[in-house]
Formats: sequence, C-alpha cells, structure tokens
Amino acid sequence: MVTILWGGLGSFIAIVAFATLLETPRKHLFHAGITGAVGGFVYLISMACNKDVVISSFFSALAISFTSHIFARVFKAPVTIFLIAGILPTVPGAGMYRIVYYIIAGNNAMSSYYFIQTLEIAGMIALAVFIVDSVFKITVKKKQ
Repeated sequence: MVTILWGGLGSFIAIVAFATLLETPRKHLFHAGITGAVGGFVYLISMACNKDVVISSFFSALAISFTSHIFARVFKAPVTIFLIAGILPTVPGAGMYRIVYYIIAGNNAMSSYYFIQTLEIAGMIALAVFIVDSVFKITVKKKQ
C-alpha cells in the first residue's frame, strides 16, 4: 500500500513538471497534478488487484477524464488543461520503447506483442476519454 501512495505522489510531481513544460497556467498546476495523481493511483490500485495492463490503463484514463471534466467545470477552464497533462501516467511510452528495442534486437515476436499491447492501451485511453466526454455532454444537454 505504501508503494501505491508513493506512486501517486510520484505521478503528482511528474504531472506538475510536465504541465509546467506545457505552459499550463500557474493557478491550474496543482489541479493538473491532482488529476495525474488520481490516474496514477487508480492505475496502481488496479494493477495491485491483478488486472491486465490494458484494463488498468482504461480505468486510469476513466478516472483522469472524469477528474478533468469536474475540474474544468469547477474552475471554469478548458478540459484539455487538465486532461493533456493528467493523461501522462497512462500513455504507453514504455511499450513504444520496447517495440523499437525488439525491432532493433531482431526479436519480431516480442516486438509484435508490445505493438499490439500498445495499440490496445492507446485504444482504451481514447475510449475512456470518449465515454466520459459523451456522458458529460449528454448531462449538460439534459440540464438545458
């Protein structure tokens, strides 16, 4: 449990640093960090429950997208300010590295495995963002 908390804290710090590079407004840096920490925390909890990396990425992206939409409405800012920086812990960068590594090493089987897994993770991220965005658009239309 302690490693999960440290992972959440590490996600927070990484997202604040990444949001700074993206020139996120200073007043929203902390909130972008919270968004990333929530995503990292959900990912690590899901992995600790012996879920697949693809499913864990989906749950993490759901949490990040939901938190981004909530923060956007509370702080009256665009969703992308929180979403783009916050999604960093879920992006399959290590998978992309492994694809290239195994291509260079000549191991086509492992390269194909990581290619498929990376595509699945990217698809799950896109699906989660789409689901949450659609739900929020439907609820806003019902209120009007």
